[in-house]
Amino acid sequence: MATIKDVASRAGVSIATVSRVLNNSGPVSVAAAERIREAADKLQYVPHGGARALITAKTNTIGVLLPDLYGEFFSEVIRGIDQTAQRHGFHLLLSGSHGGKPEIDAAMHAMRGRTDGIIAMSPHLAVATLVENLRSPVPVVLLSCPPGDRDHHVISIDNVGGVRAMMAHLLSLGHRRIAMIRGASGNFDADERLRGYREALAEAGIGFDESIVTPGDFTEAAGHRAAMELVGRTPPPTAIFAANDATAVGAMSALREAEYRVPDDVTVVGFDDIPLARYMHPPLASVHVPILELGARAARRLIAALTGEPPPAVRHEQLATRFVARGSCGSPPSPRRRELQ
Repeated sequence: MATIKDVASRAGVSIATVSRVLNNSGPVSVAAAERIREAADKLQYVPHGGARALITAKTNTIGVLLPDLYGEFFSEVIRGIDQTAQRHGFHLLLSGSHGGKPEIDAAMHAMRGRTDGIIAMSPHLAVATLVENLRSPVPVVLLSCPPGDRDHHVISIDNVGGVRAMMAHLLSLGHRRIAMIRGASGNFDADERLRGYREALAEAGIGFDESIVTPGDFTEAAGHRAAMELVGRTPPPTAIFAANDATAVGAMSALREAEYRVPDDVTVVGFDDIPLARYMHPPLASVHVPILELGARAARRLIAALTGEPPPAVRHEQLATRFVARGSCGSPPSPRRRELQ
């Protein structure tokens, strides 16, 4: 591989002059600059990222820390970040924390010195704890964290509003026994979705029934297990709200195994509206989250900080959500379900 010394020798200039041209860091004559670029092109010279970082104090890399890298939700968040980052000349360094503090500490240690800024999503941890893990001179944007941190930009989604809109739709169809499969314990988004569910029931004059609110962890397996439990209740629910679409996928699979038809016997709704939702059978009704925009917005905010733009007056942004009704909730409770009630 060609080195910067080879480029300098071919162009007849010093190594320092080559560095100034390739890093746009100082004045060089037009003729010399042309010779250097021509030499670099013919030698297929690729600047060494580590060496450039030592000179410029920039890596052109954004660190991204997510709870997991599996599933369509995180894939879409990453896609939104990556598309925006690449348009501005940045690349990504990814890590999954799996919600654990030791894993977060290890990931942050690995990213120090290798990234210009960090986008971190850690809804399992309080903001104060997360920020403590992110002690670093680089800018930080936080995703899906409670508001309140004044030192970092926070972007979240309207969990409560989305759930209330979904519940209003189910209630308008005549559903009164609406079960919920919860998200992961201690997760900010999961807690907010439960709050929206409880508020909607209270507003409709329906008591909160703990027997049809089951634990989950945002996975297909948890949805499958919980749905099997719920259809064993007496009477069973006429509708199931799954805290995310992966949970809904597992729930619908369990219902098919138990010979319940969706939506004829049991309505199922999810949250996130991942791309797969519209292609399921039946298509999954879900609370739409602008997942791609969530990632893109975080990247734009971080890049703005990296390029010296003044911070916005509002440090906490909340992206709107909306309910999308599809085939999995397309009808009122069936006669069979009324008999069960």
